[in-house]
Amino acid sequence: MNRCGAARRPFLFGVDFELHRGFFVEEPLCDRRLLFTVGDVTNDAGAVPDTHPTPQLRVLRSDTGEYARKFRRVREGLLRGDSFLLNLTERTPIATNLTLEQIFRYSRAKYKLLFPGRFVCFSPESFVRIQGNEIASYPMKGTIDATLPDAERTLMESYKELCEHYTITDLIRNDLNMVAEEVCVRQFRYVESIRTLRGEILQTSSEITGTLSPSWHANIGRPETLHAPHHPGGGRNCARILHGGIRLLRRLHTRQCRDDTFYRRVRRATLLPQRRRYYHKQRRSGRVSRSA
Repeated sequence: MNRCGAARRPFLFGVDFELHRGFFVEEPLCDRRLLFTVGDVTNDAGAVPDTHPTPQLRVLRSDTGEYARKFRRVREGLLRGDSFLLNLTERTPIATNLTLEQIFRYSRAKYKLLFPGRFVCFSPESFVRIQGNEIASYPMKGTIDATLPDAERTLMESYKELCEHYTITDLIRNDLNMVAEEVCVRQFRYVESIRTLRGEILQTSSEITGTLSPSWHANIGRPETLHAPHHPGGGRNCARILHGGIRLLRRLHTRQCRDDTFYRRVRRATLLPQRRRYYHKQRRSGRVSRSA
């Protein structure tokens, strides 16, 4: 990555959740072993043929009891201060009349990836974007069915969604401070519309920006950029809390983790050590600060 970055040569890479396996492709626009779309940039020249079937998706089973067990463990971990924010998801078997390639081509999203014979994924979220020396992240937190009466106002005035958005914004700002200077929240909680198979939803996002070193191209693959363990000023307290979050994730997914999967079962578990004591106290008392 550093070599390609320094030479300004395009590349595509990915790693699995456990950081055990990954892929790296130089000049991905000229390589069709993996298909991808990033905004208007893609190596897929195909189109959805008229003969494709109407998309159908059915959940085969959902173990409510197992999910409830994991939910309890997450709540216990939050009360202990292991983490401040965790999105709990799990592997769910589905049935569909489409192939992986058809799903890739049917999807309408900013970001799509097809690993033939393994997986397909797609997302509307611009998690990190670099233009010039400016790095920006656009965390999403808060959704609502767009067909509900006065949906946008309901979403924007939701105290729960506001608290969660404050938290994720603070976490991402902390992350960008690991690699950038002059980090700021340029835009807080704006509403976007997203179309899904089940209809339109509204979501709230924010824009957080920072300034990278002029030599960032040659250091894009450094470990502290990809998975920095803690903020430089966090010290031992940050590392200790990070390890608590990792232990929580491992306890949650001991039964279902597989070495050969790229599936992102838990999306995020980044921690803010400097606020651990405050959050712990607030959670015990049942209060959550609007400025959290």
